[in-house]
Amino acid sequence: MAAATSSSSPPTPQRSSSVERTKGPTGLEKIVLREARGWSAEVHLYGGQVTSWKNDHGDELLFVSSKAIFKPPKAIRGGIPICFPQFGTQGNLEKHGFARNRFWAIDDNPPPFPVNTAIKTFADLILKPSEEDLKVWPHSFEFRLRVALAPGGDLILTSRIRNTNIDGRTFSFTFAYHTYLSVSDISEIRVEGLETLDYFDNLNEKERFTEQGDAIVFEAEVDKIYLDAPSKIAIIDHEKKRTYVLRKDGLPDTVVWNPWDKKSKNMQDLGDEEYKHMLCVEPAAVEKLITLKPGEEWKGRMELSAVPSSYCSGQLDPEKVLQGLEF
Repeated sequence: MAAATSSSSPPTPQRSSSVERTKGPTGLEKIVLREARGWSAEVHLYGGQVTSWKNDHGDELLFVSSKAIFKPPKAIRGGIPICFPQFGTQGNLEKHGFARNRFWAIDDNPPPFPVNTAIKTFADLILKPSEEDLKVWPHSFEFRLRVALAPGGDLILTSRIRNTNIDGRTFSFTFAYHTYLSVSDISEIRVEGLETLDYFDNLNEKERFTEQGDAIVFEAEVDKIYLDAPSKIAIIDHEKKRTYVLRKDGLPDTVVWNPWDKKSKNMQDLGDEEYKHMLCVEPAAVEKLITLKPGEEWKGRMELSAVPSSYCSGQLDPEKVLQGLEF
């Protein structure tokens, strides 16, 4: 499998990176990425969805519900679902679009990516519209996705969407990486980097507010779209002494979501108490439509790092955390 094999560079003496195509318990095909220092990730061809990201100690860093349904046409609850060609619910498209519950193909001939010779562990996938997709969203496109593990374990997702309409029509879309992070206890989590920003509150008729706190903390259901968010956001888990650093490019907004207890009980693919151990922080392009003319391409990139930390309030220095990490 040409696109899902590691680079031809010689392996490191102690351990080599690898990319393996296999099947999960329900028979869905997936690609397992293993980085030389022991980090790993899994991406299902169904949905083009990352469903696991583990550090070199084997700790799972993404949340996937114990009740997740790994069977089409249901989207997989957890990991990093891809919301395209829409985030949310508009028009006659299904919620969050159709990319997250379609079968993607291995991309055997991807266009050149910017060269980063340090990254040797990656898989390339591609999604093109089916006849059924064209009935509900009548546009031709190519959606290319690269899932990569950088040396040291950073998880990098790069999406490239091209308008391949031959009739001269433009198309517009919204997008999100619906990222479910695994956390110790939602009530102990702080998100830094979104303070003072304007946001739309989806629990309050999408009214616009300005964030007042010095950090985001969680005491109830939250569903907010932060506008013009910075390129670096930190999610601090005091109990696990871990900080997730999320970096993004081409994705101006950030969605923060947790369903809390009442909504969780109404979700068949989420355990009643599982909301306590998950937090969605989602790089997105939601407020303003992305519009492509025929032949034009859009790119959106997310990089996730997990660093050991014992930060207390106000002591996070993102520049220090990110020192030496290339975006």
